Amino acid sequence: MGRWRALIVLGAAQFLMVLDTSVMNVSISQLVEDFDTEVTAIQAVITLYALVMAAFMIVGGRFGDIFGRRRIFLIGMAVYGVGSALTAVAPTLWVLTLGWSIIEGLGAALVLPSMAALVAESYRGRDRSVAYGVIGGLAGAGIAVGPLLGGWVTTYLTWRLVFAGEVVVVLAVLLLRKAIPVHPSASRPPGLDVVGAVLSAAGLGLGVLGVLQSGTWGWVQPRNPPFTVLGFAPTLFVIGAGVVVLFLFRVWEERREGRGEDPLVHLALFRRPVLSAGLMTLLSQNLILLGLFFTIPLYLQVVQGLDAFETGLRLLPVSVTMLVASMGGARLGRRAGPRRIVRAALALLLAAVVWLLATIDPVIDDAQFFWAMALLGLGMGLLASQLGNVVQSSVGEKERSEVGGLQFTAQNLGSSLGTALIGSLLIGALAQAFTTQVEDDPRLSDEARAQTSVALEAGVSFVPTDQVRAAAESAGLPPREVDAVTESYASAQLDGLKAAVLATGGIVLASFLVTRGLPGAAGAGAGAGGAGAGGPGAGEAGGARREPGAAGTDPPDPGPTPEP
Repeated sequence: MGRWRALIVLGAAQFLMVLDTSVMNVSISQLVEDFDTEVTAIQAVITLYALVMAAFMIVGGRFGDIFGRRRIFLIGMAVYGVGSALTAVAPTLWVLTLGWSIIEGLGAALVLPSMAALVAESYRGRDRSVAYGVIGGLAGAGIAVGPLLGGWVTTYLTWRLVFAGEVVVVLAVLLLRKAIPVHPSASRPPGLDVVGAVLSAAGLGLGVLGVLQSGTWGWVQPRNPPFTVLGFAPTLFVIGAGVVVLFLFRVWEERREGRGEDPLVHLALFRRPVLSAGLMTLLSQNLILLGLFFTIPLYLQVVQGLDAFETGLRLLPVSVTMLVASMGGARLGRRAGPRRIVRAALALLLAAVVWLLATIDPVIDDAQFFWAMALLGLGMGLLASQLGNVVQSSVGEKERSEVGGLQFTAQNLGSSLGTALIGSLLIGALAQAFTTQVEDDPRLSDEARAQTSVALEAGVSFVPTDQVRAAAESAGLPPREVDAVTESYASAQLDGLKAAVLATGGIVLASFLVTRGLPGAAGAGAGAGGAGAGGPGAGEAGGARREPGAAGTDPPDPGPTPEP
């Protein structure tokens, strides 16, 4: 049992990181009420959390290489604990953003890449496979427990207790730090690429910011932006600026490598088909999952009027089937190969999206919704059982920390884009549908249409229909027109939700295009330990093909069998 003490400590950190986001998603309505704000503001807070992690995950992995992975892991846990404590007592939305989105996000960016590497350092052979399987299972458990635990605490106590409890877990991990062995590095620690770190963070930040604000600013025609560019909404210009900065990042990294200096990221890694396919599919997985986990609670809480605990119960099927599939999918991967399992998982996700679209009605069909959620979890779990292991098995020991940073960057970039893009599409579709409904409703007078148009120009929010009714009454509309505006908004809500869910279906279809580079059956790297929820995979558990130039110590594998 003694040899598993390190795994217990590292697994507690993994569970904590996954639990955090799932709790926040089911508490959206309560957060809106507590901070007297709008859904779009909470959307920005959730997006910023994932974005901070995505922007600094590579830097966090590099810090582990330079200063020692155990040391950076513990520093990251301490930073995370400070953020959790601040979040628990946050009096305003700005303090919540500072504590949760920024400080906790930075702490997680230090913890996760180091954790992935520490598991590889602490265990070898079959023990490593078991360790990664446990880490993956704990990640799946966090997703399974989070909505229910967070919903119950939010409904019957307060969401703040969850973050106070996180502080206790952080303190326990720090007290048990001696369980994590120290492994001195045999090679020269790399230098820190400060310019590359700034460029990568700025490029990712600008891109996601543009997507996040598109619902408010408009994509082309300005809706309610703080400024315009040549008469157009600034959205595409901000996203374009992010692309330019990322291009400069690439040029800078190539220049450093050409001069023999240590880059932030070795760009040659992206030329390995297995690694690139694994990272792109990880990004898609989290984009789809977090997009739906932002949209579905809005449907349940705002449209159906459920509280956070009832929302957690409705999300339980996806959590449970995801946990089961992520734990059991590794065995299937060894037989069929990651490529086939991932494609089957995407097909299940597509079916779940279609099923979910059929359940979005004014009155929820609990049985149909249950099975749609269960199917969604099954697809997500099968993806999770393969992707982390494919990514980690595509490189050797010396590259694990750097690739761990890329792995969690892909995950959190997908999470931030999922919340930002799907949330933006939802608000945009809501505004468009509401405008059309109001214009076409014969019960409304020209004056009522004009008042509604003025209100829409100031921006539209996803709120309960009772608030829309109260606003219409306070505007002095007669009862008949109040009913018409309220019914138009209720119909537009469902249209917006369906548009958002349909967009995730489009992303699922697009994801099939990147699966060709995944290993097939003969080179299946889906070892004994799946990487639940996209967590780290089993470094030595399987034989995913190593591309030329992989600086690993493991023996080469024959590689995947070709498949069309």
